[in-house]
Parts: sequence; C-alpha cells; structure tokens
Amino acid sequence: MNEMQTINLEDYVQTGEGGTALAYTHKNGRSLAKLYLPGFTADNAKKEFLTARTVFDLGIPTPEPYRLVTDGKCNGAEYELIHNKRSFTRIISEEPERLEEMSVKFARMAKQLHDKQADTTRLKSYKQQVERFYREKDMVPENFKQKALAFLEQVPDATTCLHGDLHIGNIITDGERDLWIDVGEFAYGVPEWDLCLIWLMAHSLDAKRADHLFHLTPEQLTAHWNVFFPTYLGTTDPQVIGAATKRLIPFAATKAPFAVYLAHNTAMPAASFERLIQMFGV
Repeated sequence: MNEMQTINLEDYVQTGEGGTALAYTHKNGRSLAKLYLPGFTADNAKKEFLTARTVFDLGIPTPEPYRLVTDGKCNGAEYELIHNKRSFTRIISEEPERLEEMSVKFARMAKQLHDKQADTTRLKSYKQQVERFYREKDMVPENFKQKALAFLEQVPDATTCLHGDLHIGNIITDGERDLWIDVGEFAYGVPEWDLCLIWLMAHSLDAKRADHLFHLTPEQLTAHWNVFFPTYLGTTDPQVIGAATKRLIPFAATKAPFAVYLAHNTAMPAASFERLIQMFGV
C-alpha cells in the first residue's frame, strides 16, 4: 500500500483537472486516480495518501484511499469512486432554498469531527506547522511575523482532529453518505484553526472569487456562516456568538498567509498585511 504501483492510463478516462493534479476514473467504475502534475515528487503524493489513510482509519467518513500509483511520469494515489456525488456547495448553488439545510448539516459534521481525538503518532500539530512557516519562510513583513509568533505562543495545544481546509465545499454526498474530501492537510489542534477559515471565506471573498471557488455569491457565503456558527456553537445567544467570533479573528490573521502558501506556494500581496495586522487588535 505504501509503495508506488504502476498503472496504465489506457484503463482510465480523464474526468477532472485542477491546479496541481489530474483526475482519472477507472473504466471499471470503482476507483479514481489522482495524479499530480509533473514537477511534484512522489513524496507529495505519499504524504497526502498516508494522511488520507490515517483519516479513514480513524473512522472519519471519507472516500477510502486504496494505493499509491504512478503512470511512470506522474505520481499520485487511487481512491474509492463515489457515484452521483455533489458537494454541499454545488447543492446550494443549484438549489438555493437548501442553504440552511446544508449549512446545519455541515455544522453538525464539523462538530462531530472536532469532538474526535487525533492519532498524534500519525498526524501533525497544526500549530507547529504554522509556527514553522513563520520561522522558516520569508513570506511576511517582519512586524506581522512578530505579531503572529507572539499570538502563537498564546495558542493552547490540543489533540482535537482538524480538517485543515475546513469549508462547505469539502463535503460531498451521494444521497446516502456525507463524506469529507481533500483531507491532505488533516492535523490536530484547537478547533479555531478550522473555524477561522470559514469565517474568512464568509467575510473576505469578492464575487468573482466566491463564484470560482464555490459557485456561490458573497451574500450566500455570509448567510451560510450565519447559520453554521450558531448551529456549531449550539446557541443563538448574540453575546456568546460575538465572543466566539472575536476569538477567531487573530487565528484567521495568522492562518491566512500560511493557507495561501500551501495552496499556491507564494506570498500574500503586500497590501493584504495592513488589514491582517489590525486583526490582532480586535
């Protein structure tokens, strides 16, 4: 399972294309191969696969990772193929009247995820990864770096399961099962690391970006947050919600440059840091 197995792409049909990988559906209709584009090493594929396997072994609902594969040029992994799947965001886009239903379901799944303890022998600390980014990568202004590191010193350690890229687009359903996807950044730490990303997306995406990422409008993302967070917290008390939201904001400021680095291997635009640094004082 942990060694690359060579596949023949003539047995597959290309069915997807992303910024870092291509997806191929096996003609037997039972599996999906994700192959990284040339330039990504076998280690990239292995890291993602082993993390996905750990998540599956923890009993968290996610498509089963089968094996590491290569076509001789590109490396990747093969996963269980989920038929007739739709992401929660696709459902909201196509059936807007179901926004509250899907946001409530997503909140309950996120809460269940955060109630689970991680296997710390097989997963990484999210806090430590973020701290390493700030200490080893020269991608943020010095004053912002010092603010982020000072904040990280105050963040408690925890062994809570974290998706790492938690948002409503990373759940799919086939009508019977609801499954987490894109679990390559799965880790452990305090839940705020996950929750702050949802808050960021609901409060910072313009119309073009919201449509590109989720096929939704900024207004729908805000409405989604306004349903999600009270459901997640289990209260509609404005004071409790306000205090919990306030706690998320410095996490969001600290996570944003790290998330951009993971997604694009680049730094955030310099103009972004004026707003981010203000978020530490909220």
